[in-house]
Amino acid sequence: MAVSTLHTSSIVIDGLVVSRWSREVFEAMQRGGLTAVNCTCSIWEGTRDTMLNMARWNRYFDEYGDLIMPIRRAGDIRKAKELGKVGILLGWQNTAGIEDRIDFLPLFKDMGLRVIQLTYNTQNLVGAGCWEANDSGLSGFGREVVEEMNRLRLLVDLSHVGQKTASDAIAHSQRGCAYTHVAPYGLFNHARNKTDEQLREIVNRGGFVGVATYPPFMKSGADTTLDDCVELFEYMINVCGEENIGIGTDFTQDHDEAFFDYLRQDKGYARRANPGRGKAPTVKGMDTLADYPKLTDALERRGWSETRIRRVLGENWLRFLEQNID
Repeated sequence: MAVSTLHTSSIVIDGLVVSRWSREVFEAMQRGGLTAVNCTCSIWEGTRDTMLNMARWNRYFDEYGDLIMPIRRAGDIRKAKELGKVGILLGWQNTAGIEDRIDFLPLFKDMGLRVIQLTYNTQNLVGAGCWEANDSGLSGFGREVVEEMNRLRLLVDLSHVGQKTASDAIAHSQRGCAYTHVAPYGLFNHARNKTDEQLREIVNRGGFVGVATYPPFMKSGADTTLDDCVELFEYMINVCGEENIGIGTDFTQDHDEAFFDYLRQDKGYARRANPGRGKAPTVKGMDTLADYPKLTDALERRGWSETRIRRVLGENWLRFLEQNID
């Protein structure tokens, strides 16, 4: 398939990918024209296992340096585009990696960490997740975590966070927070989706929304098409504004069913917090990380302006990151 000049010349940023990392995955990212990606390197892991995961990423940067490079400041994203490499922002989908030590945050920042989601689905020391029956809000410890993340310019991610805990974090944070990978509740009733009120709340406080083109969050489920994804983006633009959204696919390429079971259980092993079963389907026509050009084609067919396409593909994300992690 011929890739459009618009796609190849654009900065393309994905706010969340949690695939099974390998050379094949990195090659697919590069073929897809990705400029930068927030790659998950910790979910349920404690401090030691998270450090092992981050050490593994250091090996990836050495072994696959022809394909990927670390992003330590937003300006590195422009450098990645110049070099034709995929820039990697290391991110966590939980604060389990610091356990009960706020003073671990600067250590992980020095290791390359740039994005942290406060909770993953359930309760932790910081607050509640979106699958928790009782959301008691951001804890005192959680407020200190947010304050230290602000000081270090670590991005506060609230995608899997409970509604009250997220609202508390947005109000408490002195920097813009992000929903790096979410879909709208207004299009589909799902516990992970955010209401229009929640979406406006975060952007009104200087935050950002990465749109999850993830079929389980969409009304068509496994039958979701690229045209459905365009509808999703247009809904988000109407709610949040054209300059406040970007891509956050939640791509899970090459993971097996055992990985999804691990995600859905509290702490990775206990009760099943998320009732979903099996592997997540992909969008029809966007089956791998090499298929981002097909999304650009769908946006062009819809009649979007070049300015809007470039913003949503990555320019909006880049501006937000320059303001909040540099």
